[in-house]
Amino acid sequence: MTTSLAHARVTADPLSLDALARLVGRPTAGAIVTFQGTTRDVDSLEYEAYREMAEERIVAIVSDAIARHGLAAAAAEHRIGTVALGEASVAVAVSAAHRGEAFAGAREIIDRIKSEAPIWKKEVEEGEGRWVEGTRPGSDAGSG
Repeated sequence: MTTSLAHARVTADPLSLDALARLVGRPTAGAIVTFQGTTRDVDSLEYEAYREMAEERIVAIVSDAIARHGLAAAAAEHRIGTVALGEASVAVAVSAAHRGEAFAGAREIIDRIKSEAPIWKKEVEEGEGRWVEGTRPGSDAGSG
């Protein structure tokens, strides 16, 4: 889901920081900040989401950050399905005239995706899975 300045995607495909950085590049931007969250400590994570609802929520988060921090553009993508150890599960890229706004915008986007997007995760270790507390699909909890 993309608006002129905001982009959000929930996908089973691997994420690319380079592709996100290209999406947000603007002639007026003196700073582009990228962030990716990767799996750690477990064999893999399994993510579930209602894709359309998650994309709608993420694009709203990205749009809010653009307005609040005066960003030139911003993009966020989140994986669903199985994400192996060390792979990116979420990626954010923002552009702004100055680095302060870019860092603040990126931080807000990742923090809000984690707490507000309807995306749930299960940790998988040695073939056994457990839903991370507060992230069981169908619950009223936030995201993982």
